[in-house]
Amino acid sequence: MCHLYGLEYVCSYVICVILWWNRISNVWESRIQLSKLKEKVYNEDGRLILRIEKEEWKTLPACLVKLPQLQEWQLHRTGLTTIPTFIANFKNLLVLDLSRNVIHKIPPEIGRLTKLRELLLSYNRIAEVPAEISGCENLERLELAVNKDISELPAQLSELTQLTHLDLNMNQFSTIPKAVLELPALEWLDMGSNKLKTLPQDIDKMQCLHTLWLQRNEISELPDSIRSLQSLNTLVLSNNRMRGIPACLQSLSNLRFVNFRDNPLELEVSLPPSEDEDEERELFGLQFMHAYIQESTNVGNRQKGSEESFCEITTIVEQP
Repeated sequence: MCHLYGLEYVCSYVICVILWWNRISNVWESRIQLSKLKEKVYNEDGRLILRIEKEEWKTLPACLVKLPQLQEWQLHRTGLTTIPTFIANFKNLLVLDLSRNVIHKIPPEIGRLTKLRELLLSYNRIAEVPAEISGCENLERLELAVNKDISELPAQLSELTQLTHLDLNMNQFSTIPKAVLELPALEWLDMGSNKLKTLPQDIDKMQCLHTLWLQRNEISELPDSIRSLQSLNTLVLSNNRMRGIPACLQSLSNLRFVNFRDNPLELEVSLPPSEDEDEERELFGLQFMHAYIQESTNVGNRQKGSEESFCEITTIVEQP
């Protein structure tokens, strides 16, 4: 019996030693990881930046929370698979740049970053944007390009009243989401390389929009309401299915750059010769647009004239 008690004591002692050793090992490992992370922290213009690139960090250690003063994360090509939920502890974070990784999900805790101005998550594997993102009340820039599977956005996104820049290029959108149309400060929108076939009639809600990228979609026509986007100065519609250029675009007095290249336009239009030989002209740009609309109007007038003449001749022939 004494031998059994002695054996139990030895076993308990061994277990305690193992647990103690594991704790010590974890502490030392945490210290080593924290030391490695501190080597990646830079002070640039008074802003503390964590910068890691082309190093394998599939997950971020919990010891990172011991650097709560960080204001910017720049982690590129690290193989990062998840955004840790402890991201919520970084109340001073202004920029979160985790582009070019393999992140599958944006945690709802992201909404606690009330000071965040830029959230850059392009070139990942994200399929859904959480409604909690609306908590990032100071967000000015959101980039979700080349995630390939995002097809919807939460209605709460429209609560981002400071958002001016939104990049949704190369995803699965079939229309411009209602939440995007209702962003009050949006100035720059890229929805190229999606599955857009038409633009919503209420696109005129985006009164602050000055740049709209719609290249490589399936758009065949534009709503007449686009004429109300008086702040628009850049419109890119290359590689779509436009068979004509609507005259309403001439109402956009601030328009400075357009691109209609690689559309099945029905009319062949040549630009008039320029008096300035050094003038650079984009073949499918603004001057081309005006020339095309003018030619389209001329063709329409000729067809109308022909129809009227035909009607007059028919009327004369039919008279007794």
